Amino acid sequence: MTSVDAAQVAESALIAARRAGAEDADAWAERRHTRRIVVWREAVEELGEAVSCGVGVRAFVGGSYGFAFASGFDREAVADAARAAVELARVADPEPGCGLPESCGETAIEGLADARLREHTVEDCVELTRRCERAARDHPRVSEVEHVVYQDAWTEIALANSRDFTGSFTASSAWLYCTAFAGDGADRMTGFGLALARSPAGLDAAAAGREAAQRAALLEGAHKPPSRRCPVLLDPFVAAGLIGVLGEMLSAEQVERGRSPFAGCVGKEVAAPTLQISDDATLADGPASAPFDGEGSPARCTRLIEQGRLRGFLHDVRTARRAGTQTTANAVRVAYHSPPAVGPSNTVVEPGELSFTQLLRELDDGLYVTEISGLHSGIDPVSGRFSVGASGVLVRGGELGAPVRELTIAGSLPDLLRGVVAVGRERRWLPVRGSVATPALLVDGLVVSGR
Repeated sequence: MTSVDAAQVAESALIAARRAGAEDADAWAERRHTRRIVVWREAVEELGEAVSCGVGVRAFVGGSYGFAFASGFDREAVADAARAAVELARVADPEPGCGLPESCGETAIEGLADARLREHTVEDCVELTRRCERAARDHPRVSEVEHVVYQDAWTEIALANSRDFTGSFTASSAWLYCTAFAGDGADRMTGFGLALARSPAGLDAAAAGREAAQRAALLEGAHKPPSRRCPVLLDPFVAAGLIGVLGEMLSAEQVERGRSPFAGCVGKEVAAPTLQISDDATLADGPASAPFDGEGSPARCTRLIEQGRLRGFLHDVRTARRAGTQTTANAVRVAYHSPPAVGPSNTVVEPGELSFTQLLRELDDGLYVTEISGLHSGIDPVSGRFSVGASGVLVRGGELGAPVRELTIAGSLPDLLRGVVAVGRERRWLPVRGSVATPALLVDGLVVSGR
């Protein structure tokens, strides 16, 4: 069935599950074509192209569900997966709230796929990657470029369920990532540049290379400053790394388990009034946007924090039923081989009105953080406390000063949110934990440990 489209595969899996005895069922079929290129000193170090496909089937029997998947679109393998899902449902323990959505649908989103991606040959993409590297190496203070990575994907998705819903969509993505060094030996500092688009045609390769070079050069000659508590300006990429954890903390599933610092906080002030945060799967430029979620609920925008107050949590069908509310269409499927689970789509911080220069003036005396490390192990999603390594630039009188390194920034995410005093106007996307779009954030005071 390799020539059959994803919708036909999903529908055939659904039919097989119903014939095997499923009271309700859904099938998620996926085909993905990816390319990856790594360039160093103009030479292609890695070149890969892959096509994968498969279908995941959920079957519901008597308040329980089973999940099974097939890699590939072979007719018998798909039918076997459907039958296996039914058998697993028959022996599984009941799970309160499990089942299909009461209503399914699709939200119209223009521009999720850019057909120009398929027109770009591998040779075109290699040249794009080299262009990025050349732009980084052209900076006079860059001592080396570690590598430049290009990757793209063309993905076809279809979902069919026993409530007479069949939906499908195609999405494309392309990105470039460049890592550059300034300085030598133990004093060598790192900078990165990132470009995201729906196709190579939308990538500014030279800009990504220059960004990596400029970020590295900004930190050249960095020293370890004394410890203190001071106002901190978080670069958009740094802010995105921290804000990205918020989606996990605001998962209704984590709240149910007592693993969120925001449990019991709906309606309460949890952030500064200047901070507005949403989960929005309907944005045309959102890397995690889709017309429907992993269960078939139509995509939507969910206000999470508005004027500093927590509006609610992220739900799929199960958690919504258990909480007596409606799904927020946040059932996320990592791929066809995983069942849906509660997760963020695009976590979006609403931009403010201040430029970078104005944010520095507002900061006056403190620290501009350009890079953090150890985020995955350095933040506790249960308590919200974090301790991460950082580099950046001291700010004196609203002007950038000496670069600093080997810092540790500690605090808690709830305190950080409450301490935001200004929000920048220039927003950047970072494809982490779903995807995050945020401007720079000025925080009133964080503990910065140095020497």
